[in-house]
Amino acid sequence: MLAGRRFATWRFSWRWLGNAMRSLLVSFAALAATLWILPGEQVPDGGAETIATLVLTVLAVGAVVRPFLTLLTVLLGSIGLLVVGLLAQSVVLGVALALVPGIQPLAVPETLLAALLVSLVAAALNWVVDSSTEEVFFAQVLGRAVRVARQHDVSGPGLLVVQLDGVAEPLLRQASAAGAIPAITRMIRDDGYRLRHWHTGLPSTTPAGQAVLLHGQATAIPAFRWWDKDRGRLLECSRAGDAAEAEADFTDGRGLLADGGFSVANLFSGDAPEQALTMSRPRVLKERGAAAFVTSRTGFLRALVLLAGQIVTEWHQGRRQRRRNVEPRVSRTGAFLFLRGLTTVVLRDLSVAIVAEQMARGVPVIYVDLLDYDEVAHHAGPTRPESMRTLEGMDRVVQFFAELTEEVGRDYELVVVSDHGQTQGSTFAQREGRTLSEAVRELVDCPTVEEEHRAPAELLAPVNLLQAEGRRAPLGPRTGRRRESGSPDADPPADPREVTRVRVVASGSIAHLYLVDVPGRLAREDVEALTPRLLPGLLALAHVGLVVTRRGDGVLVVEGAGGRRLLGGPLGPQTSQVEGADPLAAYGKHAAADLLALDEKWHVGDVVVLGRWDPALREVAAFEELVGSHGGLGGWQSDAMLVHPGHWEVPEGPLDGLGVHRLLVGRLRQLGLRSDPELELERA
Repeated sequence: MLAGRRFATWRFSWRWLGNAMRSLLVSFAALAATLWILPGEQVPDGGAETIATLVLTVLAVGAVVRPFLTLLTVLLGSIGLLVVGLLAQSVVLGVALALVPGIQPLAVPETLLAALLVSLVAAALNWVVDSSTEEVFFAQVLGRAVRVARQHDVSGPGLLVVQLDGVAEPLLRQASAAGAIPAITRMIRDDGYRLRHWHTGLPSTTPAGQAVLLHGQATAIPAFRWWDKDRGRLLECSRAGDAAEAEADFTDGRGLLADGGFSVANLFSGDAPEQALTMSRPRVLKERGAAAFVTSRTGFLRALVLLAGQIVTEWHQGRRQRRRNVEPRVSRTGAFLFLRGLTTVVLRDLSVAIVAEQMARGVPVIYVDLLDYDEVAHHAGPTRPESMRTLEGMDRVVQFFAELTEEVGRDYELVVVSDHGQTQGSTFAQREGRTLSEAVRELVDCPTVEEEHRAPAELLAPVNLLQAEGRRAPLGPRTGRRRESGSPDADPPADPREVTRVRVVASGSIAHLYLVDVPGRLAREDVEALTPRLLPGLLALAHVGLVVTRRGDGVLVVEGAGGRRLLGGPLGPQTSQVEGADPLAAYGKHAAADLLALDEKWHVGDVVVLGRWDPALREVAAFEELVGSHGGLGGWQSDAMLVHPGHWEVPEGPLDGLGVHRLLVGRLRQLGLRSDPELELERA
């Protein structure tokens, strides 16, 4: 039945014929090489005809068997993705070997090895022809999407939002000028799209960016990770349970994707009724696009081969940085060798396959996050060659989505957006010879809870995205905004003798310090009373840029090495006082407003510390071991971008995250894809 449906939806095209001929030739060469590599004489001399017969048999068996393997993968969910992904090619090859006479039968381990070798050789051959294997992969995904689209009679407008994680607006312009992103450049130069800058504010992180872009929530997220005093524990958005609790606290159910949308590879769901690879809404992955990816000839095994290639590439590039003594740099060994390939190959290709499936099925609005650049730039540096190369790959994905819009039923409008940028610099630990937690331990008069040794929070997100699929994270109650110190019902400060712990929670170039045994956010006066050496000691650290506290009267105190600046409170939002050298002078025109906005966010630390920004070298000191970082102030980390169709009505003034969210929601209303219950009630 499944095979019959595929045959019924097949249509001849010259593109199909070219792909078919190429597939035959590559398959012949890959099978011949594999059978030659395997021990023993698998094919008698002069067995070209036998190998050709095997190629045709493999293709025929695959056409019949793969639909059933895809269905099996959907039924098995996440476990099926791994098991079937590893075994699908082996099953097809094993059946074909059994059907073709004249070939030595293979044992099960040899069949598994042969399937892997075929994928390896095919990937190498396709790389020689295309400079990558992406053309073959995209062609197969496109072919499946066209077949699926013919089975679904869906028409009308749609919206596809592609997030290029961590790509700053100035960096995108630089890449366009260098010819690294031809597809996006053509969109802007020839197709009437506009490139706009939008300012992220503080913190410049993916959780804060997606909270505002997907949910219109600008106050809930103070960093990538933070200490929740009410819960009494650390929350980290790269963990499924924590992301679920964070979203449950702030969502109102009317996010960007609430009306039939689909979320792919995001931290938050946008209230999409359906999602895949979404941190806050993990579930057993039963998505046909993912299933088709792992069972296809250019799917999971190919991705594993390319992942291995990325491991070798990363090892070589890291070694080259060390030999050339490139500065700044961080270690590029250990888990990152694996994480790079997982992000830039497996997770990206899986996301592409899922998005293509949903576009073919006619989902009205889709939001997908591509993590390639952000993952590599953290370790290599934001403008280093290997980081810029990832932009080329993401540009090809954008081009593929643009081509796919011409083949499916819905007329999708394509939007490209980022959530923040990155700024380069040697880390705080490299400059100071100790971490910020170690420095704080020496300053306070009580034992410090040293933050347990962790990899930088964001780097674990790709692994956790895949791990989360297959188990459902507990959703905590929606508790709303947390109590702040100074509110009428806040608990009084603890006695100094009761204070036993100080927690340092770093996220890139911003760190929140919490006196965890004292409820609520503490006023500056309380911090000074409980830990009198802490604030002066932090200011004495050469690579701490700013130390921020809030007085009991609501005035924000921003201190640097040579002076302080008072903001807000009785002074008013537009008024400030400077004592000595202005500590914000080097941080740009938005710095004061950004700090005032951060002060209004939930779970802000009792003390906030920002890494030192050097405007001459344009480098910032991160509190995690990242050569490219974000989260704080300085450089491109708060310079996000938006590429939208030119006919959209967009205000000419400065844009922030809320402005971009409202723009996207407004466009959905104009397209008739967004219902607004409040407006409908008013009309009634």
